[in-house]
Amino acid sequence: MNILQIATTILGILMSLGYYPQAYKIYRSKSGENISFATYFTFGIGTLLWTIYGFSINDIIIILSFIPGVIGSWLVLFLAFHYRNNKVNL
Repeated sequence: MNILQIATTILGILMSLGYYPQAYKIYRSKSGENISFATYFTFGIGTLLWTIYGFSINDIIIILSFIPGVIGSWLVLFLAFHYRNNKVNL
């Protein structure tokens, strides 16, 4: 890996980690009321397709960059759906 590939991988992973603060906020507040399912579903499908593409061309940079995004985007969707449909009284 050259320096550009390393930088791209690191930046891709950092960008993919952006889903986790939202997931944590949903978990902490036990509320998914203000989450756009369409937006996170789009992110989830997009990150999943990029990961599949990375595997299909055997590109470790794409794979490593998008796996955290796949997990994070689907985690947001799962938590939002779970807490939207299972109202928790605090």
